[in-house]
Amino acid sequence: MSWQTISDHAILIAGSLLMILPVFAAFMTIGASDVEISRHGMQFTDGSHLAENFDKALFTQGGFTGAITGSTMLLNSFILGIGFAIGKIIFGMMAAYAIVYFRLRFATFAFWVIFTTLLLPLEVRILPTYEVVHGMGLINTYTGLILPLVASATATFFFRQFFLSIPEELVEAARIDGAGPVKFFFDILVPLSRTMIAAIFIIMFVYGWNQYLWPTLITTDEAMFTLVRGIKQIYQSIDGGSDIPEFGRALALAFIAILPPVLVVVIFQSWFVKGLVESDK
Repeated sequence: MSWQTISDHAILIAGSLLMILPVFAAFMTIGASDVEISRHGMQFTDGSHLAENFDKALFTQGGFTGAITGSTMLLNSFILGIGFAIGKIIFGMMAAYAIVYFRLRFATFAFWVIFTTLLLPLEVRILPTYEVVHGMGLINTYTGLILPLVASATATFFFRQFFLSIPEELVEAARIDGAGPVKFFFDILVPLSRTMIAAIFIIMFVYGWNQYLWPTLITTDEAMFTLVRGIKQIYQSIDGGSDIPEFGRALALAFIAILPPVLVVVIFQSWFVKGLVESDK
């Protein structure tokens, strides 16, 4: 084995440990008591309070109102992540289909107008977006959480590039067989786009799950809090309500928050890679 190979592997191992060790330390610390965490900080040995802290994180009521549980926030996060991903896929595919296959006079111009929204992150347009959502009465609703996040060009761009790579002969054959626009879309394009749909779903689910700023602005009712947004509120109320904050419960909530995105990426990673790199149709 050459020194180059050894050094490459050493760098990869060091980078992996740099990312894994904090997560491992957090998981081990969940098993410690709040007194031990308060006295000694993060732990690297297993404790006896692991199940207790996870149970409190998921099922014990807390927050400023004392009525929110981790399981409720977990459900809200799933609704936001899945709704955001599905909405992105639907709107992205429809927009890309119209731009690529319909003879629209300003199709290219329309695409670049849509594409420029990638240069305008949510933080730039957050105040006018909030005004629109508030005016529509969508504060503290799943629609208000999901719909404004759907309006960007990420999925449209990927699906447009994918549709442009589909051979023109396939389009002509479908036209000769009498397939109309709707039939061509559902019977040909959608099946061909399965791996791309899977890849976009994974990206958008993780992005939606990790949203913090928009849920913080749009939800004032604790029953609508997502997990990422609600951890801070629950920890603040815990911190102010006892002499020793419930560090174990807070860390358990944080660990639960990172688990679903990691599982989605690990389980569907082959679809993810295939969807982004596949070129043969």
